[in-house]
Amino acid sequence: MVKISKLDKLFKPTSVAVIGASEEPGSPGRQIMENLLSGTFLGPVMPVREDMQPVLGQESSRSVDTLPLTPDMACIIAPHEELPRHLEDLGKRGCHAAVVLSRGRFRFDRDARDGYTRNLLDITQKYEMRILGPNCLGFINPSIGLNASLAHRHALPGKVAFVSQSDSLFATVLDWATSQSIGFSHFISLGDRYDIRFGNVLDYLMSDPNTRAVLLYIETIMNARSFLSAARAVARNKPVLVLKAGRSIQGARAAAAHSGAFLGSDEVYDAAFRRAGMLRVNDIDTLFDTVETLARTRPLRGERLAILTNGGSPGFLATDSLVAGGGKLAMLEDKTEEQLIEAMEGAWSFDNPLILRSDASGELYSQALSYLLKDKNTDAVLVMHVPTHAVSDSEVAEAVTKTARTSKRNVLTSFLGEEAAEDARAVFAKAGIPTYATPDKAIRGFQNMVQYRRNQELLMEAPPSMPESFMPDTDDVKQFVARALESGRQLLGGTEAMGVLSAYKIPAVETRLVSDMEGVEGAVEAANEIGYPVALKVLSPDLLRKSLAGGVALDLESDAAVREAAQHILERVREQQPSARINGFVVQRMMRRAFAHELFIEVVTDPVFGPVIRFGQGGSLTEVADDHAVSLPPLNLGLARELISRTRVASILRGHREFPAANMDAICQTLVKVSQLIVDVPEIFELSVNPLFADSEGVMALDCAIHVAKAEVARGEDQLAIRPYPRELEVCVTLKDGRRVFLRPIRPEDEPAHWEFLEHVSAEDMRYRFFSNIGELPRTEMAKLTHIDYDREMAFIAKGSEVCGDESGEEKTLGVVRASTSPDNEVAEFAILIRSDLKRLGLGKQLMQKIIEYCRSRGTHKIVGQALAENAGMVGLAEAVGFEVTKDFEDDVYNFEQILNPHEK
Repeated sequence: MVKISKLDKLFKPTSVAVIGASEEPGSPGRQIMENLLSGTFLGPVMPVREDMQPVLGQESSRSVDTLPLTPDMACIIAPHEELPRHLEDLGKRGCHAAVVLSRGRFRFDRDARDGYTRNLLDITQKYEMRILGPNCLGFINPSIGLNASLAHRHALPGKVAFVSQSDSLFATVLDWATSQSIGFSHFISLGDRYDIRFGNVLDYLMSDPNTRAVLLYIETIMNARSFLSAARAVARNKPVLVLKAGRSIQGARAAAAHSGAFLGSDEVYDAAFRRAGMLRVNDIDTLFDTVETLARTRPLRGERLAILTNGGSPGFLATDSLVAGGGKLAMLEDKTEEQLIEAMEGAWSFDNPLILRSDASGELYSQALSYLLKDKNTDAVLVMHVPTHAVSDSEVAEAVTKTARTSKRNVLTSFLGEEAAEDARAVFAKAGIPTYATPDKAIRGFQNMVQYRRNQELLMEAPPSMPESFMPDTDDVKQFVARALESGRQLLGGTEAMGVLSAYKIPAVETRLVSDMEGVEGAVEAANEIGYPVALKVLSPDLLRKSLAGGVALDLESDAAVREAAQHILERVREQQPSARINGFVVQRMMRRAFAHELFIEVVTDPVFGPVIRFGQGGSLTEVADDHAVSLPPLNLGLARELISRTRVASILRGHREFPAANMDAICQTLVKVSQLIVDVPEIFELSVNPLFADSEGVMALDCAIHVAKAEVARGEDQLAIRPYPRELEVCVTLKDGRRVFLRPIRPEDEPAHWEFLEHVSAEDMRYRFFSNIGELPRTEMAKLTHIDYDREMAFIAKGSEVCGDESGEEKTLGVVRASTSPDNEVAEFAILIRSDLKRLGLGKQLMQKIIEYCRSRGTHKIVGQALAENAGMVGLAEAVGFEVTKDFEDDVYNFEQILNPHEK
């Protein structure tokens, strides 16, 4: 596996070779040379030409092996058929990375491109090289003055990284950003992504100190799990914003054809971005406006906005935009209203939006704003100002800025007009307060903050991979599936599908299956077994919505009614769907639940992100209502509730007037159980429960169809785009004093107990752990310790009683060990911390053995660590569990290393 560290040589080289350099005006070979030489890059730029003619005053080499020194990175402009030879030459010379600017004929020929790609990757793997492209414009790193691109201009330095899949947008955004004086830490074009993809670049940018935010332009994703793992890791520390093409079906098809990748559903991409803590925007203006907003504001505590203005119309327009976008207008406290009445002397609107008189002074603005910022029902304030001759905009801006600095709540501003507002905007820009030209843009900025906050909350969710509160009969389901596959069937319908639901404790209506051989009389007999009234449905693998084809009859009260309904069903289906196969009937107990809502739950397999769950309004109006939301499994109750909240039917489920609220807990539990089902049984690639009745009593599935196929993975969690909490790694161990301790992976909900755990760690042990004297950890740092991505990091905590033999007390966190693994799985770095009052009980050794075995099982090459020279206890523990210990006398630390999986020779 190629090391991620090679990306340093790509994006921060000390020397560059150019294969295909040229002096021909307008040629790519000349453009790349001009860009490399016209910046402030300090390293040598070495052209390679067979005729050895100088290029722009730089001496050329005939070939790679005659270069005066080995380049860190090479830019290649050559015909596609010559590319393997050039990469082979660079690899032999010891070059670490290449930007492949060549454009090739394999762009739209999938088979030829796949074979060509494998050949190139074999070469790069052999020499441990990384390649950017081909068919890319290259990259710009303004921090070192390096322009290794075919762009027509340099990028300004800044703290935002822009990564684009599109060459045209690369050039467009660069031009636009320069005109707006926007700078970048990196400006990267990915091209065809033979080797380096979004996930690789995100891994690199995560640790780049010059990058404070990341902007992505995406058309398609090639490795969903790798991408989401990297994106989730970055989004925990830096804002990640996404501009994605393909919102429409036509746009998505065009994007997939252009990139040669699979066509994935846009709503699934949306769900993935949301779950990864990223924020999706729709245009370039919003992209940069939003990153500026997030960079200048504090995390929101809530979603309620107060609006302060000196003009009624802007206040009303802002309110309309907020409400239309699903936002929340703050309801002011009585105390705040009393203060405003006394201070404003009636010169305000007595409501939110708070409208002052048109000639309101800076002092009046300051007073009103100070009360709003102290209001407990207000999470942020939007301050707007309409220009007036009575008071200058800058005076109001200075007063607003001074007051805003006194509060931890966010203040956004929109001073209307052009020239009149310029000075005010400059005041806000200097103070780091977001400012917008129009009320609409200001509201959009606030709503993006709200959505970003919600996405960050979803990022912290870690659902389990195995059942906890219920024990399904998974073996029964696997038998259903195995019998179907052995008989050559893909569809589980009728009693089989209902049996699957019952095995997972999902209430399902009593059902009988009647074959076509049994016919109408078989339906009558089944109805008698169940008891009247019954529902009768056609049994057909070709009809997903049976009612739309006339294949359903309800409230049948007698044998005669069943006979008549069965005949009519056969006639209607044959008339409306003559090609549909009819395999018999389904007879079910008729459910009479007057206030039940018809919902649906579906599982579909997306070609990019794997299994996804859809939820929405069901029944015969499913397609007409078009009311559904999508989420990536696995789900827990919190994620299930969030999924439901994104549908229109959610407001109806909450109840109104004489219509009682549905049992939301039962609906959420059903979604979680379906999520668990597809983790446990990877052969299920499609599932539809429609309708699912839901009312105050709970839920009841009335119909279900399940499609199965041979699984391509051994474990269900391997097909998920987001790895679930690995419950299978939980284990109990015994300490030297006989105490039973539970070792398990850390979870987000462990954060409160982790604070208490650190209170039992001495200052000296904290210094040993963090290599410096630290006070209380900030909330953000504690979140990083307890909210982890199990794909690239693992932390095991020990839970047990504080006192040996006390089985009745609350379990406490007694110790923690963690390993952060490099994205290439080459190295895992460990750290361990035990409660200072519980040492010498063998807990440290148990935790270390647990983390070592885990890293070994996932194929990690080696595990390493460090300890301060005076930390003799850690040195002894490391030696006891098999580490090679060496001392670094220069830094006065001990280094630990243990090879877990030797490299193949």
